[in-house]
This record gives sequence, structure tokens and C-alpha cells, in this order.
Amino acid sequence: MNELGGLNRDLGLVIILQLKMKGLYCHLAESNEDVKFVFQDKESVPHVYDHYVKLQVKVCAFSPLNIKLLMELKLQEDFLPIGREVAGVVLEVGPKVSFFKPNDGVVGILPLDCKESGLSNTLLVHEHSLVKKPENVSWVDAAGTICDGLRAYMALHTHTHVSAGTTVLVMEGANPFGTIVIQLAHHRGAKVISTASTVEDKMYLEGLRPTVGIRQPLVARVVNLYDGKVDLVDSCLEETGGLGVNIVIDCGVQLYSKEDEPVAKQHLPHKHDILSLLSVGGHWVTTVENLQLDPPDSQFLFRKAATISFLNEEVWQLSNMHQGKYLHILKDVMEKLSCGTFRPQLDEPIPIYEASVAMEMVQKKQVKKKQVVRL
Repeated sequence: MNELGGLNRDLGLVIILQLKMKGLYCHLAESNEDVKFVFQDKESVPHVYDHYVKLQVKVCAFSPLNIKLLMELKLQEDFLPIGREVAGVVLEVGPKVSFFKPNDGVVGILPLDCKESGLSNTLLVHEHSLVKKPENVSWVDAAGTICDGLRAYMALHTHTHVSAGTTVLVMEGANPFGTIVIQLAHHRGAKVISTASTVEDKMYLEGLRPTVGIRQPLVARVVNLYDGKVDLVDSCLEETGGLGVNIVIDCGVQLYSKEDEPVAKQHLPHKHDILSLLSVGGHWVTTVENLQLDPPDSQFLFRKAATISFLNEEVWQLSNMHQGKYLHILKDVMEKLSCGTFRPQLDEPIPIYEASVAMEMVQKKQVKKKQVVRL
């Protein structure tokens, strides 16, 4: 009986090891709409060369896959690698590597054209895609914050100039990205307003407090949009004394009338609401890649001298012109995480055998917290 138990344990260990040698990939159907996430055998990591490092992955975090962007860039393949936000230990470095040495803890975002899944046990990564992980930051927090931190910096620093005295509206701030934006904006001295689509989201936002300094709420006002009794424009104008919001960061908007929008978008604000609550010289940072503005909308923006920016964090991967600035942002994200300015909204780490189910939920936007896999 003991021998049989030992055999079962050995067999289980072999299965786990086999899983670790596989990577998670997205298999596209002919319509490119239905996707399946499957494990595929991974080829052994080639010899380390030039500026590349061999990385042992500890934790991998998930973000939705932008299939449309990959198609436009002609990076679409039958099987697309999943899991680009990774944290791990450097095992070996190439002869031209200058930033890292073996046993360094690192974190980074794999390039768009990377052929390997972040759920692989070992990866070959260019050193310019990684930064060092602070010793007091866990692997889970590092991988779960790096991408949302990058997006938050782009929204508040690359596209706009947040500072003390500005007012920032974060739409649906209870999600992982919105949480990081709120913390960064408050850290810079801005007044933060956010919206909530459920009672749970409202309670979460009202309970946000800084870990350092005065324990005042991070969000000055939470506008509840779930009961239809509160007007977003009126609330923002009231909070700003009628001047309007300096910076708006959305997570989607309604482009048409409510009857023409799908149910999933009916809780989002209409684009005219965003334009109406913007201040003179305000900035609207949108995540909507197909945003359409009619001539009256453009005239409205012109009269306010306001601007619209499109938030696409992949621009750093598409052009290496500002590689130094990109790495500086990643380092600053880790520093903010190290000193407690950032507290990511993460779910409990999941084992690798549940990764395909978790990624399906991430792709369908059915999760509220960041999903991370511990290898």
C-alpha cells in the first residue's frame, strides 16, 4: 500500500513537471472570434547569446489578448503565446549583457513578437525587456503590477501632466488598472474622482487608503452609476466648482444611443458626457481604439482647447526610439511598489493547470482582479 502511494506521488510529480515544460497558447478559430487556450509542448531554450538572458519564470500575469492589433501587425499565428508579464530569476546571461548577472530577480513584459509563452519554465529574453525586481517586492506583486503600472504612467505622464491641484476622473476605478491610476494620481497630489458600477465597487473605492502619510481617502468622490439616479456630468461639475475635470481616463464609452449599444456597454458613460465634463484645456485619455467623433464634438473640443489621447501601451514595443524612457518607467513602477505607493488588486495566485480557464475568463473580461499564475 505504501509502495502504491509512493508510485502515485511520483506519477503526480512527473505530470506537474511535464506541465511546467509546456506553454499556454491561444488557438484562433477561422472567424478569429472564438478562441481556445491550450497547452503546447515547448522547445528547449536555445543557447544564450548577445544581449539575451535565460530566465527562470516564477510568476506570470494575464492581460486580455489584443487579437485585432496582432492581425494588423501581421503577427497573427495559428497559436499565439499567452502570458507576457513575467517575473523570475536570471539563470544565465549572454556575452553582451550589461544590466544583469545570474541570480538577479527581474520583471518585465515580453515583446509582442515573442514566440514563447510566459508560462514556460525557462525563457530567453532580451535584457532591454526587463528591469530588476526590488528584494522586498514579491514575485506575485511584481508580475501583477508591471503592465498596469506602465499604462498608468502613460495615462498620467506621457499623455497628460498630472500635478498637485489637478482633478482626475478615473472611470471604473475598482479594476486593477484603475486602482493603480488612482494611487499614482493621489501620490502626485491630484484630486481623484471615480465611478462605480456596483455597490461592491463603491465600497472598495471608498475604502482605499494610502499606506504611507495621512490616511485620508484616495478617492475624493465616488459616483455610483449602478442605480441611474446620479448624473455623472452634474457630479463632476459640482465637485470641481463648475470648472470641469482636468484629466479623464476611461475604460470604454458609449458611441451611440443607449438602445443601439450592447448590454455590456450600457453602464459606460456616453462620449458626450465625457466632453461635457472636461475643463478648459482638459485631457481625455481613452482606451477605445475605434472612438468616433462627429464635427460638433470636434468643435466642442476646439472651443475648450481640450485634447484626446489614445492609450496603447504596446507603442513601446512597436518602436525602440524611446527604449531608455520605457525602462525608466518600469523601474519607477517597481520603486513605487517597493515603497508602498502601489498596492495592486490581485487575485490569489492560481496553479498552472488552471491557467487556461483563468485566461478564458480574462479574455472575456469576467474577472475583477488581476489573474496571476505561480509556476
